[in-house]
Amino acid sequence: MSGSDEELAKDLGPLAALTIGVGTMIGAGIFVLPGEAVADLGPLASLAFVIGGVIALFTALSASELGTAMPVSGGAYYYVNQGLGPLFGSIAGWGNWMGLAFASAFYMYGFGEYVNQFVTVPALTLGPVGLESAQLIGLVGAAFFITVNYVGAKETGRLQNIIVVTLVGILGVFTLFGLMNADLETLRPVDPFGWAPLLPVTGLVFVSYLGFVQITSVGEEIQNPGRNLPRAVIGSVVIVTVMYALILLTVLAAVETEVVANNETAVVDVAQMLMGPIGAAALLFGGLLATASSANASILASSRINFAMGRDKLVSPKINEIHPRFATPYRAIAITGALILLFIALGNLEMLASAGSVLHLIVYGLLNIALIVFREAEPAGYDPDFEVPLYPITPILGAVLSLALIGFMEPTVILLSMAFVVFGLVWYLGYARSEIESQGVLADYVLERSDELPDAAVSATTAVKPEGGDYRVMVPLANPAHEKHLITLASAIADQNDGTVVAVNVEKVPDQTSLTAARDQRDHEAAEHLVEQARADAETYGVDVETHVVLSHRGVEEVFDAATRYDADVCVMGWGPDSLGSSGRVESRTDELAHSLPCDFLVFRDRGFDPSRILLPTAGGPDSDLAAAVARCLRDQYDAEVTLLHVADDPQQGRAFLESWADERDLSDATLTVETGDVQRSIGDAAADATLLVIGATEKGLLSRVVRGSLVLDVLEDVDCSVLLAEKRHKRSVRERIFGSGSGNRSDAETGVTTEPSTPDPESETTRTD
Repeated sequence: MSGSDEELAKDLGPLAALTIGVGTMIGAGIFVLPGEAVADLGPLASLAFVIGGVIALFTALSASELGTAMPVSGGAYYYVNQGLGPLFGSIAGWGNWMGLAFASAFYMYGFGEYVNQFVTVPALTLGPVGLESAQLIGLVGAAFFITVNYVGAKETGRLQNIIVVTLVGILGVFTLFGLMNADLETLRPVDPFGWAPLLPVTGLVFVSYLGFVQITSVGEEIQNPGRNLPRAVIGSVVIVTVMYALILLTVLAAVETEVVANNETAVVDVAQMLMGPIGAAALLFGGLLATASSANASILASSRINFAMGRDKLVSPKINEIHPRFATPYRAIAITGALILLFIALGNLEMLASAGSVLHLIVYGLLNIALIVFREAEPAGYDPDFEVPLYPITPILGAVLSLALIGFMEPTVILLSMAFVVFGLVWYLGYARSEIESQGVLADYVLERSDELPDAAVSATTAVKPEGGDYRVMVPLANPAHEKHLITLASAIADQNDGTVVAVNVEKVPDQTSLTAARDQRDHEAAEHLVEQARADAETYGVDVETHVVLSHRGVEEVFDAATRYDADVCVMGWGPDSLGSSGRVESRTDELAHSLPCDFLVFRDRGFDPSRILLPTAGGPDSDLAAAVARCLRDQYDAEVTLLHVADDPQQGRAFLESWADERDLSDATLTVETGDVQRSIGDAAADATLLVIGATEKGLLSRVVRGSLVLDVLEDVDCSVLLAEKRHKRSVRERIFGSGSGNRSDAETGVTTEPSTPDPESETTRTD
C-alpha cells in the first residue's frame, strides 16, 4: 500500500523540456571521456562521438513517437513493458535501473577527478582493496546526492535552465578560444591508431547520450507534448552531438594530442593553456557542475524507474513506500544509492562508462522493437501526435545499431551486463510472473492470431504469460457526502475479487494557476483529508487501499488518464451535478470525452447505498454482463435479493431467454420477471420495490442521444432508488461514436427490451457504440 501522491500536468515549456535532456547529457561525456577516447583514437575520437549521436538519434525518433502516444512516467522501461510485455519489461526495467546506477557512479567518479584538481585527498589502501583519490571523493559526493534525494530537496526547472545555460556558455567561450588558436595541421594524422578502435570507443562514449529518453518520463508535464516533446528529445541529441564533436575537434586542433590523451581533466588543462587561470577555473567549475548535475539527475531518474516497476508489480510495491517525513520513495533511493556506492568502490572510469552504455543500448534496442510492435498491432488508444519518418526503416536501424554496438565493447563488460539481463529473466519467471496480470501488446497480438501464426510463437507466448495481478477498483472522489457509499461499493467489489481499492481525488486547479504553484502552496488539505477518510473507510472492510491526490487543470477528463495510470480494472464514480464537474449526464459526458473506455465503469447515482433488493433489467449484451457480475458480487457480499427484468414482445420467448441468460451468469437463484409493453413503465414499476437498480449503459451513439434523448437516463430520473450504470471497457470507431451501432437488431439501451426475438446477437454485441 502506498501513500498519497500528487501528479502534475502540462507545466513544462519547450525550453524546460529541452534542458532536461541537454542538462543530463552535458556531463562527463565532454569533461571526462575525451582523455580515454583520444588515447585510443586520436583526432578520430570526434567521429566516435558523432556515431554515438547518430545511433542515439534513431532511438530518439522512436522515443518521441512513443512519448507522444503514452506520455507517462517510466520512459523507455514503460514502453518496452507495455509493448513487448513484462518479460522484456523486466529486462528493460532492471537494465535501465542498473544502467542509471552505473552512469551515476561514472559521473561521481568523474566528479572526484575534478575535485581532486584542487583538493589533495590521499589514496586509501585496505588490505588487498585500494581506493584512488577520485574514488574516495566520488563516494563522498555520491553519498551527499543520495542524501539530497532521500530527504527530498527540490530541484526546480528554473535551476536546471540556469545550469544548462551556464554550461553551454562556458563551453561556448572555451570553443571560441580553441578556434582562435586552432591549427588544422595539428589534427594530422587523423587516424594515428587506425580505424579498428572506432566502434569500441563509440560504445565507451555512448554513456554521454543517456539523457534524452528522460524527457519522455515527464511527458505528462510538457505543454503541447505532440509538438514540444519530439523537438526536445530530438533537439537535445542533435545539440549535444554537435557540441561534443565541435569541442573535441577544436581542442585537438589547438593543442597537441598528448595533452588530451589519458587525461581525465583534459579540458581544464587545455583551458589553462588557451585562456589562463580564469579559463581553467571556469572549466573546472563547469566540470564539477556538469558531473554533479548529471549524477543527481540519474539518481532522480532511477527512483522513477523503481516507481514504474513497483506500479507494474515487477518489483514489490513496498519498494515505493513513501517516507512519512520527507515524502520521498526512500527505500528505492536507498537501494539505488547503495548500488552506486558499490559500483564506485569496485569499478574504474572505463568500466563504469562501458557498463552504463551496454545496459542502455539493450534497453534502446528493445524500445525500437517495441515501437514496431505498437505500429503493427495497432492497440486501442495508440494515437501518437508524432510518427517516426521512414517507418519501419528508422526503428529497425535503431534496434540493429544499438544492439550491434554492444558487440564491440569489452568482453568482461558485456558479460557483466548480460548477467543483469539474465537476472531480469530469472526475476520475472521466479517472482514477477505470479504478481502481474497485463501481458502486453505483443502477447495480445500473437494470441489473437493464434490460428495464423506458427505454433512455436504461440507456445512461447503462452509459456511466459503473466499469472498474477490483483484486481484494482478505482474510485474518483469529489464530494465528501458521497465518499462513504462509493468506497463501500468499491470495497465490496474489491473484496469479492481479492483486489485493491484505489481512491483518487482529482483536485482541479484554475487555468490561471500553474500546477507547480498549486503544489508548492499545499492548498489542498481538503483533498488529502478526503482520500485519507476513504482509506480509513476501505480499511474497515479489510481490503487493500491506495490513495492519490492528482493536481490537474482538468476535471472528469483526468479520470480516464488516472484509470490507465493506476491500471484500474473497474472505475466506480459518482453521478450528479457535483461529481467531478459533470453536468448531471455523466454517461454522455463520459462518452464524449473518451476515445475508448480504459476499464469497466460503474457510475453510481447515490440515493443511499442499500443493496438488499437489486433490480437488473437486461436484453443481453456486454454491458449487461458487467451489470450481472456486479449484481452477483453484491448478492454474495450482502446476501441480496436479485430480480432480473426482461421486456419482450413474446413473453414465452422472453422467459426462455431470461432463464438461459441467468443460468449462464450464475444468477439462477434470482427472481425472473418478463413484461411486455412500454420499457420505461416496466422498469419504473419494478424499481418501486427495489433498493438498487443496476443497468447496462446505452448503445445509442452521440447524435442519437442528442436528437432523441437517452432512454436509460429518462428512466433513471423517474425511479426513487439508487442507480448503478455499468459500461464495459471497449473500443469505438468515430462513426460509431457519432451515429451509434447502426445494427438493425440491437437492444435498446441494454435495459431489457428487444425489437426482434429475444436471442442475443453476437454481432450487435461487438459493434457497440458507447
